[in-house]
Amino acid sequence: MAIKDSGKVLVDTSVWIDFFRKKEPAYGLVSELMGAERICSIGIVLAELLQGAKSMKEISVVKDFIHVFDFLTETPQLWEEAGVLSFRLRGKGRTVGLSDCLIAVMSKQYDVALLSFDKDFAIIKEEIKLDLHPLIGSMQG
Repeated sequence: MAIKDSGKVLVDTSVWIDFFRKKEPAYGLVSELMGAERICSIGIVLAELLQGAKSMKEISVVKDFIHVFDFLTETPQLWEEAGVLSFRLRGKGRTVGLSDCLIAVMSKQYDVALLSFDKDFAIIKEEIKLDLHPLIGSMQG
């Protein structure tokens, strides 16, 4: 399936955590996006969720992501772009994790909106064109 221009939304780890805790607004929004089959994911989000799982049941639920959601394909060029983005930001005194840089460049490359509470994506948006889902206005730490 072609992801570009599909109306898909890449849901970041910070939103998934609130979704699994049934916290609003994440729970309602992610439920709505799931119902509309608009969610896509990437490997790093899957890995972060598995890393933070509290039980084998949670691991089982997260492992189902690969069967439920479209996954964006990582390439060496996207990793390279993420590293260069991190370098450019660091040169401007802005420290952003490499995983967030990868998430951002993948969102941009595949032309999908990014749904996150992470303030680092607002910093990244100052550097690259990034489509942040409107929920970004409700950011947490």
